[in-house]
Amino acid sequence: MKKQVTLWLLIFAVCNLTAQTEEQVTKLFQESSPLEIQLSYSNKELRKDTNDSTYIDVEMKYREDGAWKLLPVALRARGNFRRAKCYFPPVKMKIKKSLAKGTLFEGNKKLKLVLPCMLEKNNNDNIEQELLAYKLYEKISPYHFKTRKVKITFTELKGKKVKEHQLDGFLIEDDKHVANRFDGKVFERYIHPLAMDADSSVRNAFFQFLIGNTDFSVAYQHNGKLLYIDKKIIPLPYDFDMAGIVDASYATVNTSLGIDAVTDRVYRGFKRDEDVLQSVRAHFLNIKPDLMAVIESTKSTFDIESEYESAAAFVSSFYNILEDDEAFKKKIIDGVRTK
Repeated sequence: MKKQVTLWLLIFAVCNLTAQTEEQVTKLFQESSPLEIQLSYSNKELRKDTNDSTYIDVEMKYREDGAWKLLPVALRARGNFRRAKCYFPPVKMKIKKSLAKGTLFEGNKKLKLVLPCMLEKNNNDNIEQELLAYKLYEKISPYHFKTRKVKITFTELKGKKVKEHQLDGFLIEDDKHVANRFDGKVFERYIHPLAMDADSSVRNAFFQFLIGNTDFSVAYQHNGKLLYIDKKIIPLPYDFDMAGIVDASYATVNTSLGIDAVTDRVYRGFKRDEDVLQSVRAHFLNIKPDLMAVIESTKSTFDIESEYESAAAFVSSFYNILEDDEAFKKKIIDGVRTK
């Protein structure tokens, strides 16, 4: 009887925490439907004339309740590789608190806007695949970024020429919002992965293995942040466009890891007690139906059916490893990092 009471109390506590954290999500990220926006600026100017402290001022229009509304924002290019290689560099957006007040964007002073990298037939599908990775992680860990898909009409200014692009993209909330939902803070210094919370760290490593991502470092906070919550250090991953689940044309392969393609998986988690690895394995096996349902729900968003099928098959191949004791031992238990 006592065990049943304890179990129900635990379930109630988890549900209560979930409800509390959801209440702290800003209005922008409470909706799941794509948000229509309009932007106009020069890619060349954004790439050349902006840096960590220099932004360009732009008027963004967004569609809400059937009407177009105007919101002044400041933009800069982000990401050294993408700034150099991409036709559309990814964007960091700042919004003045006074201008955002009373609008859909209230509470969001900083946002990331993820755009397709190249002018390619499958550029929007690459966005869908990367966004899918974020949605999968929502099911894997409570400590995740909220995202919102956007349908963008982008008017590119090229000197005297004007060119219009219809793009898919998505917005990512600021890391401080994630920390605040758990009464924590963003932790900004080097820390060895083994000093991080074991369960959260291994969940992140399994997730990176699932999506086939090697372009990250939790220690040096490359494509990831750290949160300090309840006296624990928790990794918070982002930027997955170099992962195998996306298989982007511009993705670079880390051949030092012994792989020939971004679709080759390498487990990058550090050595932990096997009990932790097995516990996280069980967690991923338990949520397999949830992850597959997330994938299935995105099928209609893809322009090219084969791009959806490749993403779905890639996740299925992860479970082929997880469900096979021999493959799990070879790929993960024997593949852990020691340095």
